[in-house]
Amino acid sequence: MIRVEDLPAAHPGRRLLTGRTPFFAAPTEPRCSFCAYVPRSWTPEARMSVLVAVHGTGRNVGALREGLIPFADRHDLIVVAPLFPVGIDDPDDVDNYKTLDAHGIRFDLVLLEILEQVRVRWNARVDKVLLSGHSGGGQFAHRFLYLHPDRVSTVAVSAPGRVTPLDDTLAWPEGIGDTQRRFGITVDPVAVARVPVLLVVGAEDDGRADLAAMGDPGRSRPEELDRLAASLTGHGTTIRKVVVPGVGHSAAGTQPPIVDFFTGLLAG
Repeated sequence: MIRVEDLPAAHPGRRLLTGRTPFFAAPTEPRCSFCAYVPRSWTPEARMSVLVAVHGTGRNVGALREGLIPFADRHDLIVVAPLFPVGIDDPDDVDNYKTLDAHGIRFDLVLLEILEQVRVRWNARVDKVLLSGHSGGGQFAHRFLYLHPDRVSTVAVSAPGRVTPLDDTLAWPEGIGDTQRRFGITVDPVAVARVPVLLVVGAEDDGRADLAAMGDPGRSRPEELDRLAASLTGHGTTIRKVVVPGVGHSAAGTQPPIVDFFTGLLAG
């Protein structure tokens, strides 16, 4: 793998590997991939921090990355946007990554491998990253926090349709009771509580009509977020909850509170 610092300053590879990068295959699961945004101010000495932004069911990775570019430029950090595609071993499976494992793939480990590649290629700081996710990405983000609280400095969870409470009487993904058997990891609520969490949803983001159309009346997204908030705060996590007026199920609509949240933490 080429390290950007090994390329001469005038080499065209520098232009390709800074700014908006191409998509790269994930190291051991090439059906998954990622793109990045690397500020043009990048130098190997900067050891830039990383923000991981996880897409929703629609996989609109380009727009997700694009919306975070001004934030990345202001704070000299790298945006990493993984792509977990539809149709791995099941042509109709749109949900695979949301519960972290499906079809023999551990999507949490895929992300950790991506971060190692980011560390090597850009000499980035990936020991602890900022993590955000919208909709299906919000499902991924809070579950990744449960299994890897030591790898995140803060997490923003936007509009998940389903959540996993910290309930050790229920099996994953309804709870955390069997994570040792399933993942080889016992969730530690004390470690989870050390990570500040933003919970955000649009005020107009109900979501029950979509669920009803699939035969499951379910809970609204605000109700699901309330369940997650109650579980996290009940175990000592410091959360901030934001309901965005006039916004439906929109990654762009919930992104401003996420940027504000991360900005406040970086300033602190």
